[in-house]
Amino acid sequence: MKGRGAQQKVNNRFIEFKHEIRDDFLEYCRISEEEADLNKTKYIPIFPKTIVNKVTSPDVGMQYSMNPYQGCEHGCVYCYARNTHEYWGYGPGLDFERNILIKENAPRLIEQRLKSKRWKAATIVLSGNTDCYQPAEKQFEITRACLEVFLKYRHPVGIITKNALILRDLELLKALNEHQLLGVNISITSLSEKTRSILEPRTATIKKRLQTIQILSQAGIPVNAMLAPIIPGINSHEILNLAKAVSDAGALSFAFTVVRLNGAIGQIFTDWIRKNLPDRADKVLHQIEACHGGTLNDSRFGIRSKGEGNIAIQLHDLFRLAKRKYFKDKAMPKLNTEMHESYKDGQYRLF
Repeated sequence: MKGRGAQQKVNNRFIEFKHEIRDDFLEYCRISEEEADLNKTKYIPIFPKTIVNKVTSPDVGMQYSMNPYQGCEHGCVYCYARNTHEYWGYGPGLDFERNILIKENAPRLIEQRLKSKRWKAATIVLSGNTDCYQPAEKQFEITRACLEVFLKYRHPVGIITKNALILRDLELLKALNEHQLLGVNISITSLSEKTRSILEPRTATIKKRLQTIQILSQAGIPVNAMLAPIIPGINSHEILNLAKAVSDAGALSFAFTVVRLNGAIGQIFTDWIRKNLPDRADKVLHQIEACHGGTLNDSRFGIRSKGEGNIAIQLHDLFRLAKRKYFKDKAMPKLNTEMHESYKDGQYRLF
């Protein structure tokens, strides 16, 4: 399936499916020379009641997150967020990439939260689940509208993305950064375009991502590079080169995780690698299992993103070396949480 990460539809585990293939429909497609599966992306508006999520996992370095979109057209085959699409009635495979839920009321919801007298400023990260600058953002501009709210109320915000579209909002990002209200995380998984094109098919190129880090850094905006996930046998040999590349581009820090294929992701990834990298499929799958006690996933807090065993130890050793070699005396600044209280009414309280 060209242009997609997942290579199959995967049933929603919460719904009992009974499949029926209509011969008359398939015959129509044959006669009209129309493909039965048009592989098009659908944008579906939804109107949630809340937008901010409290993050309780000790493995994630954030207190709160918010997601303007559910589902992600980037199609990263390893994405842990695929499983969450099942809670919306869709499958975690191709459905996750082709049925994108648009939270049109997100800016109004975040403004309500920031105006609340009970709310105490703490960094809210866009996005903890799906990319806030995925292709849908070019059309709907929900992320931009939310950032304008954060600036209005002088509230700290973090951004995680692998899309160069973030540069469209550079002036807005500069304005947030003037008050130490912004931290950006750019995800780079490989320096190989061939690897990126099959692993993360609808993401920005590696060249554009490195340029994005450079442009943001030159503007004084602090950038952390997310070298994640590290997949043994696919990008694990690139760790030192990745760290050097993002440091040279201006990143102030970097982070990594060892891939874990939770829930339906194990099935999706296994199908993907056997179709795209059949010559090394068994090797990669066995090395992932070696990091998680013989399985493709480990759900234990504190261990699931780090891995165990000899391969995981080697990966951590390489990252410690990379930090000493390329990130000495570099660090991300702490964001400002003190200004917000004075801006809760939408304007500075002078008296």
